[in-house]
Amino acid sequence: MEELARNNSHADSRRDGPTNDVGQLNEAPRDADKEIGELSSPESMASSPEDDITVLAWEANDPENPYNFSQRRKVYIQLVSILTILNSTLGSALPSNIVTKLAEQWDITSTYQKILPISVYIMGYVTGPIVFAPTSEQYGRYWITVIPFFLFVMFTMACGLAPNFPAFLVFRLFSGITASAPMTIAAGIFADIFGDPRSRGRAMAFFMVATVFGPLIAPIISGFCAETIGWRWTFWIATIYAGVTLILLIPLPETYGPILLQRRAERIRKADPESRVYAPHEIERPNLKKLATVVLTRPIRMMMSELIVSLSSAYLSLVYGVFYMSFSAYPIIFQGVYHMSPGVCGLTYLVIGAGAFLSLPVFYWYDGYLHRKQQQQQPNSAASWAHQEEYRRLPLACLGGPLYAISLFWLGWSAREEVHWAAPVTAGLFFGMGWMLIFIALLNYLTDAYEVFAASANAAAAVARSIVAVVLPLATTPMFERLGIARACSLLGGIALLFSCVPFLFIWQGVRIRESSKFCIYLKERREEIARRAEERRAEEREGSKEKGVGVEENEEVILEEVV
Repeated sequence: MEELARNNSHADSRRDGPTNDVGQLNEAPRDADKEIGELSSPESMASSPEDDITVLAWEANDPENPYNFSQRRKVYIQLVSILTILNSTLGSALPSNIVTKLAEQWDITSTYQKILPISVYIMGYVTGPIVFAPTSEQYGRYWITVIPFFLFVMFTMACGLAPNFPAFLVFRLFSGITASAPMTIAAGIFADIFGDPRSRGRAMAFFMVATVFGPLIAPIISGFCAETIGWRWTFWIATIYAGVTLILLIPLPETYGPILLQRRAERIRKADPESRVYAPHEIERPNLKKLATVVLTRPIRMMMSELIVSLSSAYLSLVYGVFYMSFSAYPIIFQGVYHMSPGVCGLTYLVIGAGAFLSLPVFYWYDGYLHRKQQQQQPNSAASWAHQEEYRRLPLACLGGPLYAISLFWLGWSAREEVHWAAPVTAGLFFGMGWMLIFIALLNYLTDAYEVFAASANAAAAVARSIVAVVLPLATTPMFERLGIARACSLLGGIALLFSCVPFLFIWQGVRIRESSKFCIYLKERREEIARRAEERRAEEREGSKEKGVGVEENEEVILEEVV
């Protein structure tokens, strides 16, 4: 434990405000809030300006710092995060091959009603992130993950016990809301435990590829259950899997640094009730009103004011929405044109998964190539493209975008009776590869650009793509019936080709966009202030100063999180 600052000013602090480091930490966010629409509204925990306050910060190599967790612990966190997301994404597509059975049992005739089991679940993805992401940045990751996931297990089981269609839809809606918690918080957890962008990017890439298999396995489970043991077993199998995951989730450690510092401060005060030791998170805790008006609205404000967030969300929404259209389009193509059974039709989704898996070698090759170039180039030189933020992630999306668009044209124009079924199935290989490269690039780009606001930025993107994923599938059957398979896929491919310009735009103008972003400006100013303070401490040490202060080797990104 290290003392960050001590507030010893009395009359001057009452009149002019604090002038020491604690004061700087408390006042800087207020000033920054004016620039970005009020990020937070701190309330001092000190009972009096005369009180001495010690504010905690991380020491170098502190084992409780999430960046310093052991490799085994980080692997466990990654594994459990992957399992929770697999549950969430598996649940989204579970009804894809049992719609016919549901219609027979509950006398459903409307085309739109048949789409609702998937759509209402994804509607939950719209509402959940708005609450879960910012509250996880305020109260930590653990409980905002565990409690919703427990409820997810309960609502998944309830779907298998539903007595009628309206009850089934209600259970599906609440399953989607609770399933959105791990979907939303995962990016924040990875930002918590990986301080190095390269390590974080590699972990996120593997994470996203692994979790894509959830919605691809779901049609296989539901297809074969519907044909053999009954559609209700689809949800009971999912409940068993979710229950096992919950058991593994409970021992998961808290990963949010500010909350861990707060717990340390609370332990110190409990051991010594007279101590005035606080964590930055306690000093700058918003009240309930500010939590509702500032913290919970942050994803929406970022969507409205941040061009990087809005354009990335629009592109990801299209890609995500078309993917969920495939759960209606693939049966039209492979059951309608090629007369496959629901179970066999579900197997065609595995090709999409294979394409997503093939994106990993592409990512790792580019990551290694970029790392070598960064070592060869000077960071501040005019020709140092490898050190630009946009080149770290976006070239992958520049490759994935055209692949994704081409796969849609390929699928549409090869899906004919006179053409072997392997031709349209193979299109799924490029579909999955392009889809995953786009997601890896843009989600990592959002995380890198917004750092401690990563959960809110990703929540904004999650809400947007979930809305599109609800709406687009409703148009799938009418669109394919009116336009035909070839023209419908061509329309989607043309729109995807247009949006593939987004990563090129960011590479061209990304630096200028970030320079005009109030969130990015704020984060840059905090990094510069941290660097300045560290240099001042080094200068003091060189002069032989014995005074207590901020450690030279403090983890800068963790301090940034504490300040925010």
